[in-house]
Amino acid sequence: MSSDLEIKCVNTIRMVSADQPSAANSGHPGAPMGCAPMAHLLWGEVMKYSSADPAWINRDRFVLSNGHACALQYTMLHLTGYNLTKDDLSKFRKLGSKTPGHPECFVTDGVEVCTGPLGQGISNAVGLAIAERHLAAEFNEPKFDVFDHFTYVICGDGCLQEGVSSEASSLAGHLGLGRLIVLYDDNNITIDGNTALSFTEDVVKRYEAYGWHTQTVSDTVESLEELRTAIKNAKEVTDKPSLIKIRTAIGYGSAKQGHHSVHGAPLAPDDLANTKKKFGFPPDESFHVPPEVQDFFASAAAIGDSERKAWEKMFSKYALAFPDKAGEISRRFAGKLPDGLFDKLPAFEFGKDKEQATRKYSQMCLSAIGPNMPELIGGSADLTPSNLTDYKGVVDFQKDSYGGRYLRFGIREHGMVAVTNGIFAHGGLRPYCATFLVFSGYCIGAIRLSALSRFGIIFVMTHDSIGLGEDGPTHQPIETLGQLRLLPNLMVWRPADLNETAAAYQVALERRETPSLIACSRSGVAALKLSTREKACKGAYAVREEDNPDLIIIATGSEVGPSLKAAEELKGFKVRVVSMPCQELFLEQPESYQRDLLPGNIPTLAVEASAAPAWAQYSHAQIGMIEYGRSGDGSELFKFFGFSPENIAVQAKAMVDFYNKAGSVPDLYLRPPTSNLLRAH
Repeated sequence: MSSDLEIKCVNTIRMVSADQPSAANSGHPGAPMGCAPMAHLLWGEVMKYSSADPAWINRDRFVLSNGHACALQYTMLHLTGYNLTKDDLSKFRKLGSKTPGHPECFVTDGVEVCTGPLGQGISNAVGLAIAERHLAAEFNEPKFDVFDHFTYVICGDGCLQEGVSSEASSLAGHLGLGRLIVLYDDNNITIDGNTALSFTEDVVKRYEAYGWHTQTVSDTVESLEELRTAIKNAKEVTDKPSLIKIRTAIGYGSAKQGHHSVHGAPLAPDDLANTKKKFGFPPDESFHVPPEVQDFFASAAAIGDSERKAWEKMFSKYALAFPDKAGEISRRFAGKLPDGLFDKLPAFEFGKDKEQATRKYSQMCLSAIGPNMPELIGGSADLTPSNLTDYKGVVDFQKDSYGGRYLRFGIREHGMVAVTNGIFAHGGLRPYCATFLVFSGYCIGAIRLSALSRFGIIFVMTHDSIGLGEDGPTHQPIETLGQLRLLPNLMVWRPADLNETAAAYQVALERRETPSLIACSRSGVAALKLSTREKACKGAYAVREEDNPDLIIIATGSEVGPSLKAAEELKGFKVRVVSMPCQELFLEQPESYQRDLLPGNIPTLAVEASAAPAWAQYSHAQIGMIEYGRSGDGSELFKFFGFSPENIAVQAKAMVDFYNKAGSVPDLYLRPPTSNLLRAH
């Protein structure tokens, strides 16, 4: 039987969590009320954390994978002294509050990752656990466990139904991530009703098959001893991740306990009041915390802070014994890049160097950066020979080699990106990952969260167009680049040569809060005489210059070469050719630079073997893809779909003739401003 204080602590968590959706008239009280015993043990006894220093690098990481239950996490952050007041709780789900409707890592101290799309959080946790094991292998020394923490997760049935969690959990089992502990809220409820409607598998057996250590806890109402023991056991199993299946009752204590209607709607006022009365709380008081409960969690937070201070003393001694390692840790967690890193990037010498595919140029950049940037860690979704994401000397990260920096993600694209998000969130590492560009469709949900979370991850996406050839339309991306360019805070690169590829890597590493996707070709690209890394770092520049051009051709990637040849064929025309490897970066340049390069009132043709609408902002006409590709030789496909120099020249001349006949050229800049949202401040 739990003590009176323990029961009061758990019920306080329930009621403060239920008050938040009621204050907002929106939200999810059910899961927090059911999961309160788990939260009490984690924050009250199990986890090490410092509310005085939420960024302490050796804190245990906590992930609320079922992010709709965020009122639970906000309650615990409030009770343990994080910068979250009762006033903040009362503003739950309000614009500009610290308590948004799902956890956001850039809004609330103590939140590690953005969760809400189910399955992402538990997958992020796999990345957090990978990061801890790697950093421990790299930096720990006898008597100096600098990195020595666990990753804890609370997840629900929905998280374990999403395929992304299966991908990540399978990888975690393969890697033997023993410091990952998942508390599975088995309340048998989803939005539609009982899980018997759609989810009848044996989750425990599935996770055993993944290679996890599993336990089942049948009761957390009468006593927390079974759960307390299960967590202790999980911590002692160091060679396998752990799943603890915990039977709970959604909305525990309320009139709707155990019913799906309590999942996503506040308790009715009378139900909330009656539940408070049942638990011995003032029925008319919101966010009530009894003094003895506050004292308990203040004491727990003080213990965590003392652990941090003890760690800091240990780290001071470590710095004396291993100054180079301590300095390296400090540099990485400060977000600083190694000195002179970009001096190592390769450059293309026109007329001397061999023309190659941009995926090969990407590998050259990784080969230059990797040995000189020890925090770089990443890999491919079983496409290493195609993505070319390994390099000489890099060692695999495996169960017996946690110090390795090359991750074999397997054929798990969605899980790969979600795991990579977790690696970045941990701190101290800069991850990259790779697959074919078309398969970014598998992982777009996690890529979106990279951008939302401000995680500066590098995505290397090869086989970027119909130019990949014989694999045919199932593998040829058509709409993909346009879709990705619509995501805010994502830089999408499609480099045309080595210098542009080096620019993509430089900017990607400089932008810690913006992920970058580098789309690379399978086939060789033409050498560009006027390209430099410095020019490419502006997002767009002229690869064939004319001071007062009659027309302008914009192109990216493998279409830049044919566009240059087309310009040569356009006799009697002064043609400027612009390579635009990154639209987002070009739009950051001063308006004067943008107008000098692309005046807007000169006939402008965009050429890219991708969906044409993405170029309407920059051009009067486009040569792009308006249908799916074909299986065949890549060079033949480029000609078939109109990307030959001859057709580019014909279409460019037709565009000029059209506007000559029309008598004027529309100015592309004469449009209402795109940033026209009226915001009240």
